[in-house]
Amino acid sequence: MLKLHFAPNSRAGRILWLLEELELPYELNKMQFSPTDLKSDEHRARHPLGRVPVLDDGDIQIWESGAITDYVLERHKNGGLKPSVDSEHFPKYLQWFHYCEGMVMPPMNTIVVHTVLLPPERRDETVLGQAQRLLSNALKPVNETLEGKDYLIGDFSAADIMLGHSCFMSNRLGCVSDDMANIKSYVERIESRPAFKKAIETQ
Repeated sequence: MLKLHFAPNSRAGRILWLLEELELPYELNKMQFSPTDLKSDEHRARHPLGRVPVLDDGDIQIWESGAITDYVLERHKNGGLKPSVDSEHFPKYLQWFHYCEGMVMPPMNTIVVHTVLLPPERRDETVLGQAQRLLSNALKPVNETLEGKDYLIGDFSAADIMLGHSCFMSNRLGCVSDDMANIKSYVERIESRPAFKKAIETQ
């Protein structure tokens, strides 16, 4: 059985959501998002940086949410939740699948650091402002591509699990402005999915 090493309010939420969408059986090792759990010797043996998610599949152990998502789809669902290689939608699927980590998550990480993780006296308003502008710019193409569509490539796919989770987190941080109506509606659709609800309730 698959085993997911998980901490709430992290990228591990993507994998929990994925497993629920695919209705795959799994075991959950729920840890606290704190150095006590994540930086422990036990967890560093799973991930050298003490991060989540980590997925165990028998003797295989893999980390990085995008890599885990690809692995699960190929090994356990025959490529489900993704278009075939010869589909007209495949290039855009790949683009949006990787866009979240390339463009959206770097400034979001900085925002979390300077609004949540650092003590107030160590937060830098200049750095925070720059990250907020970068995130806003990164979200604009997402808002545009969602015009007239429920999901990024039309049908729900793993690209929505990757980037949709980032949009959900961006919105929760107050970083999706009201003029990004397509993303606002997109997040509402994501939040209404039963698998997403179950994954969030677990957190």
